[in-house]
Amino acid sequence: MALAVTPTSRASTAAGDRIRVMVVDDSVVVRGLIARWIEEQPDFEMVASLRTGREAVDQVERVDPDVAILDIEMPVLDGISALPLLLAKKRDLVVIMASTLTLRNAEISLKALSLGAADYIPKPETNRGVTTSADFRRDLVEKVRHLGQRRRRMRGPRPAAPSVAGGRAALAQPAAALAADKPATWKLRPFSATMPRVLLIGSSTGGPQALNEVIGSLGRVIDQVPVLITQHMPPTFTTILAEHLSRAANRTVREAVDGEAIVAGRVYVAPGAIHMQVARRDNSPVIVLRDGPLVNFCKPAVDPLLASAAQVWGGAALCVILTGMGSDGAKGAAELVAAGGSVIAQDEASSVVWGMPGAVAQAGLCSAILPLGQIAQKVTRIFSGERS
Repeated sequence: MALAVTPTSRASTAAGDRIRVMVVDDSVVVRGLIARWIEEQPDFEMVASLRTGREAVDQVERVDPDVAILDIEMPVLDGISALPLLLAKKRDLVVIMASTLTLRNAEISLKALSLGAADYIPKPETNRGVTTSADFRRDLVEKVRHLGQRRRRMRGPRPAAPSVAGGRAALAQPAAALAADKPATWKLRPFSATMPRVLLIGSSTGGPQALNEVIGSLGRVIDQVPVLITQHMPPTFTTILAEHLSRAANRTVREAVDGEAIVAGRVYVAPGAIHMQVARRDNSPVIVLRDGPLVNFCKPAVDPLLASAAQVWGGAALCVILTGMGSDGAKGAAELVAAGGSVIAQDEASSVVWGMPGAVAQAGLCSAILPLGQIAQKVTRIFSGERS
């Protein structure tokens, strides 16, 4: 049995605000690299490095991690089997699933989100790829930091409240708990007086669960206008996401194709690793896919979609920014609003991470800031003629 548990020292106890991390992966090389990256962060503490899901389940209560990085494919007990057992022992544990880019692992990763995992991270297929990928390292550290900090803020006497997203109860703070962290009210803009002709959605961390709820509740809105989605995801994962959303909506949802016409009744998902934009050709809107540089460290990114939509639809564009890390979407939303369009943001209490929606809210770009469970209802009312 390969087992390494870092004992809690007096120094780490004194630094009680550090994010405690457990790594579970059957590759000794991967475990070693991730452990080194974690230990290099002054706000992290490495508490366990384990080879199998069984070891993780046996050790989780003793080492008491805030965040677990959980590989999918492991001997004895794999990640998807270990996940519910870990959460049963420690319900507020933040679990980040790690998997290579295969159709099977993409499907498993999205299933893990529905079972309570907080997020996933695509892992390079080889140990050498893990060693040399700066993107993997940066993404992993940022996910641990953002999700771990949120979990840390929730600790204390305040009871956990169920998420309106229907996902991790532990990752959604009660509104009362958030009141001290933000102003009581946000400055809101009036909605555009123009009936929207398109719905644009941007999301990242926590997005797959949020998208399922929103898209599954839009109903006839999808029949009225096209829906364009940019979710921060790698290739293969976006293919599976589109399939999941198609089942949730009972409508056609698929990855966008360069040059195709944008029509009502369809939902277009930006393919992984390529930016989705829009343009007018022969006076009709079409999809434009561009393999350009990263935007906000992302590809696909939300900003290019919104900026191009501002040129195509102007005041007839309605945008929804859902849960996600970072500020992607804020610049594009500013251009959309300047062109007369409207923006709805998911509120902090229902977001897994209030980065992207928080950025547009704090910039004063929103016409509404709503819990996830109210967003589809609001969008439906807007498409029925409501303008307030």
